[in-house]
Amino acid sequence: MDFMRNFHPVVQALIATAFTWGMTALGAAVVFAGKDISKKLLDGMLGFAAGVMIAASYWSLLAPAIEMSEGMAIPAWFPATAGFMAGGIFLWGADKLLPHLHIGFPMEQAEGIKTSWQRSILLVLAITLHNIPEGLAIGVAFGAASAGLPSATFAGAVALAVGIGIQNFPEGTAVSVPLRREGMSRAKSFWYGQLSGIVEPLAGAAGAAAVMVFRPVLPYALGFAAGAMIFVVVEEVIPESQRGGNTDFATMGTMLGFTLMMVLDVAFA
Repeated sequence: MDFMRNFHPVVQALIATAFTWGMTALGAAVVFAGKDISKKLLDGMLGFAAGVMIAASYWSLLAPAIEMSEGMAIPAWFPATAGFMAGGIFLWGADKLLPHLHIGFPMEQAEGIKTSWQRSILLVLAITLHNIPEGLAIGVAFGAASAGLPSATFAGAVALAVGIGIQNFPEGTAVSVPLRREGMSRAKSFWYGQLSGIVEPLAGAAGAAAVMVFRPVLPYALGFAAGAMIFVVVEEVIPESQRGGNTDFATMGTMLGFTLMMVLDVAFA
């Protein structure tokens, strides 16, 4: 992604999140393979996605936020801490307000404001909630890199985009395959699977633009993105990966995802 260096940071974020959206679509396209995927493999994929998100939250977001806060009039830990908690509270509020339904749950267990929307729409909205903090994190990372701070680099932002893109593949599969199992056509299952990732370019562009306009909020914004991702991982992704009884396999997927994201972040540094 070196060709991106010459673009405006907002454009960089758009290109990077277009890549992650494409990976979501590629994962959703697995539904056209004609063969079902075992629940055990899907649980492992979700565990992998959780591991990537946890590692990205620290290596690509919280650590740079703390480093760039050193030397400020306030304690170095404060901006990352305040942003982290605000991100979690924001996702908690969105979880309570946005109507959505997790895959495998009956309609009566739909969360958020009560609505008459179709089941397929509610299922996609559940995954969309996952993707908002991912797109935001990428946008904030590219916006932070443009500030010229040693703790937030272009290479680090690229590593974050690559890591999230890799974990978006299983996320796309984890949406389209269960929809197919519920009787939806392959084309519709793919459509809704890739649609869940369309929010990432929007959130990415917004995140990059915001931190460029308000540079003093950079460490807070990085912490916010991390808090939002950790909330999603702990509240939804990990529990969903463990529900099928494949606990060890899903846990090893989480370990693998964390390790891969850690290696990517260090290797790209």
